[in-house]
Amino acid sequence: MSEIKRIFPPQTPTPRGPYSPAVIAGDFIFVSGQGPVDPVVDKMSYGDIQHETRITLNNVERILMAAGASMQDVVKCSVFLRNGDDFKAMNEVYKEFFGEQRPARTTVAVEFADPEMKVEIDCIAYKPR
Repeated sequence: MSEIKRIFPPQTPTPRGPYSPAVIAGDFIFVSGQGPVDPVVDKMSYGDIQHETRITLNNVERILMAAGASMQDVVKCSVFLRNGDDFKAMNEVYKEFFGEQRPARTTVAVEFADPEMKVEIDCIAYKPR
């Protein structure tokens, strides 16, 4: 039976609720939804969609690295946008992080509890031991 490990990496945003930043279950890493939180000051860093997407994906990347994986190991992402019109601009930054290693993805427009936040991204990575 596989071990389940919950990780709280240093230099990543403090969870804003009762959840783990990531859970490792067998060869899979489940990264909780990340938003545009500046990990240095542990506060939201609002800006345009590209600014927020870059900060959010940097947070995802830091968590994956702490779990022994990289963006190249991501098999599935979910992207949540406050405004569907931001899709194209978000995609420009998203491509910087994934290049040709394109994971499966779902993107939806939602209403966030934080009305200033523009994006949240979670993912699943596969990293064989």
